[in-house]
Amino acid sequence: MIDGYLTIRETAERWGISKRRVQILCSEGRIEGATRFGNEWAIPKSALKPIDRRITTGQYKNWRKKPPEKEPEALD
Repeated sequence: MIDGYLTIRETAERWGISKRRVQILCSEGRIEGATRFGNEWAIPKSALKPIDRRITTGQYKNWRKKPPEKEPEALD
């Protein structure tokens, strides 16, 4: 690889994430200075790991399930 740059594999090992995740971050443009040479990504050694913006709190878990509707009360 070019001096001052790392491959996807080297970056993944360095940051402790999968190679596929690094590829996704590169394609989304979230790694500053990452460039593509043919079918390979070159990531600067000085690049910082971007913040993980995926939701892991369960905030949107089961968001499609609606609470049961209340039956209207009878008027007497």
